[in-house]
Amino acid sequence: MASTARELRYTGGHAVNGSLAYDLDYEVRERELRHAGELPRRRETVREEPKVRSVSKVRERQHVSAFSLVGFTVVIGMAVLLLMSYVQLTVLSADTVELQNQLADLETENVRLTAQYEQMFDMAAVKEAAAAAGMGKPSGSQVGYIDLSEGDSAEVYQKEDPSLLSRLLTSLNHGVYAVVEYFD
Repeated sequence: MASTARELRYTGGHAVNGSLAYDLDYEVRERELRHAGELPRRRETVREEPKVRSVSKVRERQHVSAFSLVGFTVVIGMAVLLLMSYVQLTVLSADTVELQNQLADLETENVRLTAQYEQMFDMAAVKEAAAAAGMGKPSGSQVGYIDLSEGDSAEVYQKEDPSLLSRLLTSLNHGVYAVVEYFD
């Protein structure tokens, strides 16, 4: 009896045949039994349209404004001008380096030529060269002085006009020389 009482206590007072697991179909069966013999109701079912997820949305065609085109063109033009100025800067930098190298070479050559020039006009070397050529200092008899204490004067001579006959002869003489020179 004790075991029967224990069983009744755990089952909620009802005798259990089989499993104590919850019956999931119990409510469905009870509803079918209550509505047995009735005409089936017509259910209005709302058909849901299948949801289609679109990956990309289609945008309407947009017009490009003239201001944006002008701005884009100006930006492209400025970029091209900037690149061209960088090219010019690079060329000028290369030219500057080349000219600086030439300047350094010319300064070196200037120092060498200046030293050579100073050796050429060394007074001892000049005296030696003059003595070897037989030159010497002038003696007192070779020195002459000019007196410029008097005032300056100039005489102008005028040429007389040649006569007609002398002009004709001169002209004829030039003509003959020109013909002879032409055939030679």
